[in-house]
This record gives sequence, structure tokens and C-alpha cells, in this order.
Amino acid sequence: MANFPLINMENLNGEKREATMELINDACENWGFFELVNHGISHELLDRVEKMTKDHYKKCMEQRFKEMVAAKALEGVKAEVTDIDWESTFFLRHLPTSNISEVPDLEEEYRNLMKDFAGKLEKLAKELLDLLCENLGLEKGYLKKAFYGSKGPNFGTKVSNYPPCPTPDLIKGLRAHTDAGGIILLFQDDKVSGLQLLKDGEWIDVPPMRHSIVINLGDQIEVITNGKYKSVMHRVIAQTDGTRMSIASFYNPGNDAVIYPAPALLKNTTEKEQSYPKFVFDDYMKLYAGLKFQAKEPRFEAMKAVEATVNLGPVAIA
Repeated sequence: MANFPLINMENLNGEKREATMELINDACENWGFFELVNHGISHELLDRVEKMTKDHYKKCMEQRFKEMVAAKALEGVKAEVTDIDWESTFFLRHLPTSNISEVPDLEEEYRNLMKDFAGKLEKLAKELLDLLCENLGLEKGYLKKAFYGSKGPNFGTKVSNYPPCPTPDLIKGLRAHTDAGGIILLFQDDKVSGLQLLKDGEWIDVPPMRHSIVINLGDQIEVITNGKYKSVMHRVIAQTDGTRMSIASFYNPGNDAVIYPAPALLKNTTEKEQSYPKFVFDDYMKLYAGLKFQAKEPRFEAMKAVEATVNLGPVAIA
């Protein structure tokens, strides 16, 4: 098995740029995932985010998780559990409006830190979308415009902890799924592993690496690229030792953004090869909510069935 794609972003600023862009393209075409180092977010900031996230879990969430496990009788399960995940989570919304000031139990310092972190991740997400445009031969800014809708993109963070699990063979940390949205930026624990992606029929570990940001592509990128880049099934395996921290930030289209394959990528395709639908992002999310842990192809087919009703207005300009 080829090595998991590792991209050193410093190499985009010199003679290695072309080779690095090719690595990104290969990762998008063949993996749907890659890991970034030298991405411009300081190690000091990442260390503070990790420490404060782990402290917050211990102080505010660990006991609640134990009570949930006890209430749902998950401790001594004897058969596989397929309708629940072994994870403790909370959500932060950044765009189009922030809810950070409203989320309970967060210390003020932690709120400010996560706001700062989100701003840096948003900048990195936009940079990555333009790199994808360059590789795809799309005009600069095309993906950002496609995501914009009338109020700008959606951007939010899922903060998760995966505590030790006595029966990891019977319950997943997070069941297998593809991500519905655009581009996902993950800051994960570098000591406790568990994230895996499906490649060529095999589950491959996404290596934990200190201070890296893991990137994966969501369903909307697959649609806009007409399948050239694909979203990939991934899951989290529960571990018997250690609590795994995961901070996943989702840079997604705006609710009313109309998503469809980029016309520039359809020039040399037959009608049969133009296999992806045109839809409003919010309609896709409503469908996804009930089908998250199932294959994505039926979701695309369902969107095709309602395609004729979509108002095919122009892509909004940011």
C-alpha cells in the first residue's frame, strides 16, 4: 500500500511547487485525504487548543459520557451496536454567524482561543480551495464562489473525544460515512489513533502526527468536480486505552448555494459521463441527515430525481 499522502505546504513557495501540486492532485484523486505540515498555524496555538480541549472534556464532559454509557447499558454489550457512536461531542458554529458565545460550559479563554483557531482554519480552507482550482484548471476562486450562496459559506467545528472503550469490536467510535459538505480540516490527537479511511476495499489508518492538519474532501467537492475528486468513506475505531481528541472543522457551501458540476470540467464529457446532479445544498443536507451512515450514491440519485425543480440561477460572486 502506498504511503499516506503527506503535503509540506512550505514546498509550495519554491522550486518544489509543481511536484507538491501533483502530490495534492494525486491525493484528491486517489485518496480523498491528505495530511498537511507547515500549514501556517503555529505549534504553540495547536498545543493550547489541544490542552484546553482535553481539560474541558475532563472537567465538563467525561462524567456526562459515563452517565450516558450507563443509561444506555453500553458497558457490557455482547452484540454489535450499530445505531450509536462511542463519542462525546459538542459543536461550534463560525459562519455565517457564530454561536461560540452561547455554547455552555466553555471558559472565556477557551472561547477566544477557538475563535482564533477557527479564523486560521477558515483562511487555510480558502487557500486549499484555490489550490484545488489550480489543479483542476478552474479559474481562481471558482470553488469559493460555488460555495458562497447568498449569505456566504457555512463553517463549523465538531469537537469530539473518544474515551477508552471496553468492547471496541462491538461499537465504533464513529460509524463509517462520507462527509456531506465541502472541505474538512481535522486537528487530531497525535498519541491515540483510530481514524481510518476505506481505500481499494481496505481500511487504512490515518497516521496521527503531531501538529499536522488532516484534510478530507466531502460530497460537494465530488459533485462539483464531476467525480474527478471523490469523498471517501471513513470511520473511527474505538480504543481500549487513552481518550482520543478530534477537532473537525467543516467548510461547507451556504444553505442556498446551488451545487452542480463545474461546466469547465464537462467540456469533453458525454452526457452519460455527466453523472452528478444539480441541487440546493440545504436540500442535500436534509436528505443526508437520515442517510449519513449509508452509501453516498443513492443520495446523489435522489437529488437527481428532484433536479428539475432546482432554480438554476447564477453562482453568487463573493
